[in-house]
Amino acid sequence: MSLPTGGPGSADEFNFTNLLAGVEFPEMAVVRLNLPVTEPVDLTRRVPDAVRSLVDASGLPAGTTVAVAAGSRGISNISIILRLVVKTLQEAGLQPYVVAAMGSHGGGTVAGQEEILAVLGITEESIGAPVRVTADAVLLGHTASGLPVYCDAEAAAAGAVLVVNRIKPHTSFQGEIGSGLCKMLAVGLGKKEGAAVVHGRGPAGMEEAITSIARFMLDRLPVMGGLAILEDGYDRTARVTALPPGDWPEQERSLYSEAVSYLPRLPFADVDLLIVDEMGKNISGTGMDTNVLGRWRTGGPEPPGLRAGRVVVLRLHPASHGNANGVGLADVTTRALAEAVDFPATYLNALTSTFVERVKLPMVMPTEKLAIAAALKTLGTGLIRAVRIKNTRELEHIAVSPPLLAELAESHEQVTPVAPMQFSDDGRLLDPTDGW
Repeated sequence: MSLPTGGPGSADEFNFTNLLAGVEFPEMAVVRLNLPVTEPVDLTRRVPDAVRSLVDASGLPAGTTVAVAAGSRGISNISIILRLVVKTLQEAGLQPYVVAAMGSHGGGTVAGQEEILAVLGITEESIGAPVRVTADAVLLGHTASGLPVYCDAEAAAAGAVLVVNRIKPHTSFQGEIGSGLCKMLAVGLGKKEGAAVVHGRGPAGMEEAITSIARFMLDRLPVMGGLAILEDGYDRTARVTALPPGDWPEQERSLYSEAVSYLPRLPFADVDLLIVDEMGKNISGTGMDTNVLGRWRTGGPEPPGLRAGRVVVLRLHPASHGNANGVGLADVTTRALAEAVDFPATYLNALTSTFVERVKLPMVMPTEKLAIAAALKTLGTGLIRAVRIKNTRELEHIAVSPPLLAELAESHEQVTPVAPMQFSDDGRLLDPTDGW
């Protein structure tokens, strides 16, 4: 099977253009959304203060090695935060090094994890401490319910462990802790083996697995504490909180509620068409944040919130390195995106999470213009409720069609007048404004 080429003048372009003849593209206007916002955080003061509080409470002797667990994607200021963490630990006479806490990401290999850390700006040069990456996991034991508990070998060998992660809603289930420090213990430090254990419980059992494994690790590992990071609707650091050793699932609950309140969402209950310019693992672990799309596609009920009749995703971000996990959340995509997929890396996510729907290729069309036209063709006629976003992380500016423009509250600012969609000669959707 070959993918449709759709180059100018090609047979594919002629056939598809005829097939989709008569489709009317909706006009759009760019709107600036007023998202949840917080006061700026002085990281140079807040991070050292938080780390010093953990160091003072730990009573660790000088020279103790500290494994700093890091590696989650898309955290704003993560390299700055880690550099401040390392510097503060060093000033306290400790010997920190960074370990890769990312489960099966990067294909579960040393080279893959090192590459992801480098993309995130986490290197020995930028952080000021060694970065020790391994694919090996140590079996620590089993929970009371029989779940095996694994830990990154480099972290297990340290004199102390400090976990640094953002708290945010999970992309596969709703619960009381979501994705945060407990998940980084159970899944991130668990390497690909730990990730498989947790995801093997399915969406209904993932939170219980995360909390029970995290509690087990807190009992068995010399965890000195953690730094919980929260971000506002504009992707800016909203809070950095020190979590001392203890019942982290209980401590994370109140922070999780705050994180949920900051989550940027589209201000609509339902739309006909959602166009996503780009997806990628650097944007969300699922390529496109399921909490924004209103789609989980895990085989069970879908999350509350937005309902989209059709989702079109146009491009795979280069920083995703071919991992297109989440492409199956869309209904239509482009040949360029499909050809950029690294299938082994993408399928490893599905084999670990068991969510095979998320890696299935949607309908593939030759160009971006024809991909959007195909979605419109399947929606019928009438006034189309259409939204266009750059990606699911950056929602400050969106483009909407007139029916949705009329629904927006006055607090959302219209940036451009309503205008037709613009495409290049080769069918690429053009940006509606320089600030897009």
